[in-house]
Amino acid sequence: MPLPRKALQAVSVFQWVLTFLFFGGRRSDWMRRWKVWELHRDYFPIKLVKTAELPPTRNYVLGSHPHGIICAGAFSAFCTEATGFSHTFPGLKSSLTLLAGLFHLPVYREYMMSSGMVPVNKRSLNFLLRGGPGHAVVIVVGGATESLDGAPGEQRVRLHGRRGFVRLALQHGADLVPVYSFGENDIYQQVQFPEGSCGRRLQLHFKQLMGFAPCLFGGRDLFCSCFWGILPLAAPITVVVGKPIPVPQRPCPTEEEVDHFHALYVKALRQLFDTHKGSCGLPPSQQLIIS
Repeated sequence: MPLPRKALQAVSVFQWVLTFLFFGGRRSDWMRRWKVWELHRDYFPIKLVKTAELPPTRNYVLGSHPHGIICAGAFSAFCTEATGFSHTFPGLKSSLTLLAGLFHLPVYREYMMSSGMVPVNKRSLNFLLRGGPGHAVVIVVGGATESLDGAPGEQRVRLHGRRGFVRLALQHGADLVPVYSFGENDIYQQVQFPEGSCGRRLQLHFKQLMGFAPCLFGGRDLFCSCFWGILPLAAPITVVVGKPIPVPQRPCPTEEEVDHFHALYVKALRQLFDTHKGSCGLPPSQQLIIS
């Protein structure tokens, strides 16, 4: 007897989570179009929303928020064709950046590269943005620290002091684009330690040593027999891609220029959140906290 579609969806997400957490080619459109990613999409489900044209005559630096535990929305939207990225933004090639250290793992490295992921380092990013127009580099700006805020109901992003992605955009004249994944923080429960607590200090110290933060989280198991498993909860995720912010090319941008475009980006992200929060299931009183 064939497995029910819900069970197939759970298995598709389970294999992705195992790969992301434990196992870790070149970019492959064939792999990005695997049918398994459609099951992965439908499990939550995940939807990609376009708010403006992104002409392929330009390069783009997309800031993705929030990180959440496992970046499910960003993966589906930018590493697969399950949500229709190539159809929605014709001519663009998306590349999601990931912790550079993970690319030292032999099997995991090929798996990530074949789906279009690249190390989040200057060499890789410069290579992409110098390769002509039509590249959309996706950076999860809040990084590992932001994952510690990834509990249900939390709408907090880490942006203050994070200006490297703006400097990168200026150096290459790539337009900045805010992206918000509504529902990303709802797919796992997380044990959160307050700011300044011993538990939080230990998490941040571990992050400084290893590059990622050890989150205490749980979802469900494959057979729904218990609550505390590694399979995420089936909560809808809507990845909203905002309007591009035109950025001039400045090979050596000044701090004033970086601050100016960083402020424009923060304003655009907040506007994107406020405009779409109602249609994505959040109450009108919900505020985006930027720290």
